[in-house]
Amino acid sequence: MSSVRNSPVRNVVIIGSGPAGLTAAVYAARANLKPICIEGMITGGIAGGQLMITSTVENYPGFPEGITGPDLMAKWKAQAERFGTEIVSGTDVVRVDFTKRPFTAFCDDDRSFQSNAVIISTGAKAKWLHVPGEKELESKGVSACATCDGYFFRNQDVCVVGGGDTAMEEALYLAGLCKSVTIVHRRKEFRSSRIMLERAQKHPKIKWMLDVAVVEVLATGTGHQETISGLRVKNLLNGETLVHPTQGLFIAIGHEPNTQLFKGVLDMEETGYLKTVAGTTRTNIDGVFASGDAQDHVYRQAVTAAGTGCMAAIEAERWLAANDLLVH
Repeated sequence: MSSVRNSPVRNVVIIGSGPAGLTAAVYAARANLKPICIEGMITGGIAGGQLMITSTVENYPGFPEGITGPDLMAKWKAQAERFGTEIVSGTDVVRVDFTKRPFTAFCDDDRSFQSNAVIISTGAKAKWLHVPGEKELESKGVSACATCDGYFFRNQDVCVVGGGDTAMEEALYLAGLCKSVTIVHRRKEFRSSRIMLERAQKHPKIKWMLDVAVVEVLATGTGHQETISGLRVKNLLNGETLVHPTQGLFIAIGHEPNTQLFKGVLDMEETGYLKTVAGTTRTNIDGVFASGDAQDHVYRQAVTAAGTGCMAAIEAERWLAANDLLVH
């Protein structure tokens, strides 16, 4: 943990410590930028990113036997520190001043950090149902990412909750792996695009439970053997409840980027994702770059987040050099 209270001006401050932030840290440190990476919880996010709550990662290149999310992030952090990144833990960034250079990041423990460039890697978090059993069974049959976890449910019966494009995409992806996929939705109308809905409706493995709401996620087994066994759902037309057996539940009601901190400061989409210049990580403020899920509402994968973290560090170094702002 850094002991710096009000730091001297640095080349770059990285806000966030998930795959994007730590990859940016590795590249920035190897470029001798001596970066600070503020780990934080990032206003509702998770120090280390969403992989910290992922039990097994099998789709990240270089780990043929798989690796737990926390173990992968620990290796990432150690690599960033090895090259000279200063990791700042135990605090959140609660305010930024991008109106003048050096930029300033203010933390909730009264520390502040100044830099000539900033890389934002605050990530995003899945929206959850907030029903009994959901949190307890996360990574035990409950997931918010079919691309990440669908492989574990091959030839099983699973459910997807949601009615937008994300739900249709998740269901179609899972239908290629699973025995059956049941889409659970609160009404008969859908927010998804017509083409995505029609694809799902035509798929022989996809079933439908409409006008129902999940009120509880049920479990079987205890301890490490505990896993999902079914859903208790309520019929919203007549109030009746029933139990629907399932071996997996995928929550697909959207994601929320951890960007509230930058509202009114940086350009962002209506949904909160930071806008970047196409093909780059540049924001609307020179010297401020955005990477990872804070600006990516399409892929939301560790490998793509890492890629944009790399891009942000390279762009930051080039921008600092071109503007004669490198601090040695």
